[in-house]
Amino acid sequence: MTASPSVFCTIVPPHLLDRLSRAADPVIAAAARRTLVADAANRTARRLTTVVGAAPVPVAADAPADKPKRTVYDAGHKTALPGKKVRGEGEKPTKDATVNRAYAGLGATFELFRDAYGRDSIDGSGLPLDATVHYDRDYNNAFWNGDQMVFGDGDGKIFLDFTIAVDVIGHELAHGVTQYTANLAYFGQPGALNESMSDVFGSLVKQKALGQTAEQADWLIGAGLLAPEVQGVALRSMKAPGTAYDDDILGKDPQPAKMEDYVHTGSDNGGVHINSGIPNHAFYLFAKELGGHAWEKAGKVWYDVLTGGRLAVDAQFADFSKLTVAATRERFGAGGAEDDAVVKAWSTVGLPTE
Repeated sequence: MTASPSVFCTIVPPHLLDRLSRAADPVIAAAARRTLVADAANRTARRLTTVVGAAPVPVAADAPADKPKRTVYDAGHKTALPGKKVRGEGEKPTKDATVNRAYAGLGATFELFRDAYGRDSIDGSGLPLDATVHYDRDYNNAFWNGDQMVFGDGDGKIFLDFTIAVDVIGHELAHGVTQYTANLAYFGQPGALNESMSDVFGSLVKQKALGQTAEQADWLIGAGLLAPEVQGVALRSMKAPGTAYDDDILGKDPQPAKMEDYVHTGSDNGGVHINSGIPNHAFYLFAKELGGHAWEKAGKVWYDVLTGGRLAVDAQFADFSKLTVAATRERFGAGGAEDDAVVKAWSTVGLPTE
């Protein structure tokens, strides 16, 4: 299976790094500028790969279809990818906790899509899952480049090791699922839907790995990434968008929870990491209302829409809300608890359902 052209996706948005690059602390500012430079180079490389085509990834003929095929590499604080291989599928844990967390996170993501949705890896056809750790120095990000995962170690002052949060791993790999399915454009509302899909499935990866119900989950994206001195709990909150952090250096979480507070901006690709709070919150409300494990009902509806072929690359929020209502009724029937819950969720955030 061949993916459609993809974008370069990072967990920490450019607008946040841009703010950090102007911090009074020269160490924080330098790390942010270094990260912005690296991200710009990778974004350009991704565009070139899209034009000339990526090299095909070989899949072992004897590899079982229901098992992940993971390889973790170490960049040695350089930027050449993928780096030195340090752990392959089925091999014992190493002495490096970062390597082991990356390996486990790749597996947890594979297991969510396999067990909950019957999907064989990111592309649905057993795509090997590769990850590189210890990328660059003081690199404040993690990303999916269309072919593999890459993790920085953070600067230690604002961000910690990006393998700490399993939902970040799930988030970035979910960009790959979107790349191979609806391939939502990465600007404005379709871009915010792209980001929201990754937050939704990233959160579900964490919830499934921890065996949590919708009630038990924290619904935070990137919990554990912020250094102890930072006033915040995560990068984003699906339960309460706009409350993840409020810090003198980072600023205040700008995410809205409702359409009436939609942010019109030219930065962040038209606010893709900002306005994703609106569909994020709708999913949280839907899952919370249903109760139980969120990946079992709410997650299946979102997956149905992402992979069903009716979600246009330039879909707006209203298009998506209507498709999820239709998918809910197709899967669970009209007029039931699931139908009521999804209509209520979208109505609460100010989006149509018919």
